[in-house]
Amino acid sequence: MAGLDPLDPLDAPEDGRGAEDRMAAAARQAADRARRGRENPEPSLGARLGQMGILGWTIVVPTLAGLVVGRWLDGAFHTGIMFAAALLMLGAAFGLWSAWRWMHGAVGKDE
Repeated sequence: MAGLDPLDPLDAPEDGRGAEDRMAAAARQAADRARRGRENPEPSLGARLGQMGILGWTIVVPTLAGLVVGRWLDGAFHTGIMFAAALLMLGAAFGLWSAWRWMHGAVGKDE
């Protein structure tokens, strides 16, 4: 019987007192889950959609800004698509980095 966890309802002995112990342990686990749920509630669907929208715009805006500035520079210096391609990649990289930083900041606040 060594190695049995007295708080685990599945490891309780099979006598009458064991059934009470299992029920008490299950009630404690349910109360603990309910307490944790009240302390840290799940975000609503609107909040989740808002997070996805923020992430999308965080990536799209710098990417498009790089493309617009690159096209303007290409037109000014007659360089084809050299500046547009380079600034598009830089904008996308910056947007992805910003989104990554925002997500890690949002996760850190939740925990």
